[in-house]
Amino acid sequence: MRVTLIAVGRIKSGPEKELFEDYRKRLARGAALGPLELKEVEARGKLSPEELKTREGELLLAAVPEGARLIALDERGKNLDSAGFAARLGAWRDQGVREVAFLVGGADGLSDALRGKADLLLSFGKLTWPHRLVRPLLAEQIFRAETILTGHPYHRE
Repeated sequence: MRVTLIAVGRIKSGPEKELFEDYRKRLARGAALGPLELKEVEARGKLSPEELKTREGELLLAAVPEGARLIALDERGKNLDSAGFAARLGAWRDQGVREVAFLVGGADGLSDALRGKADLLLSFGKLTWPHRLVRPLLAEQIFRAETILTGHPYHRE
């Protein structure tokens, strides 16, 4: 299964990017979920918050690989533990799903239209996370899911 992270905004350099890249390299060797691809999109121009969310949603959806299951990160989404997250990804993989795309919106969140198209709304809890941290946090959880699905001892309960 191919996994793509599509996020609004660009991260240039720093420890967050280095940590993301570390987990991405680990996933490149994975047998259960495959490599992690990153696509970054950016809306340009002076837009109201609602217009910006709509435009960002359009850009995110345009970057989704054809036929991918959509997982949108949203504070109102489902709060899964790591084992539940791995089980969901593993079930899709076992059903023959070839593509999964994680969508991370901008500072104002995701449009209702985009949220409505998601196969899963996923929350990292009630806390607000900076976009620079969401990428490595998500990459780590995808790597953790990989290790759970392959029986590797990285995850402990």
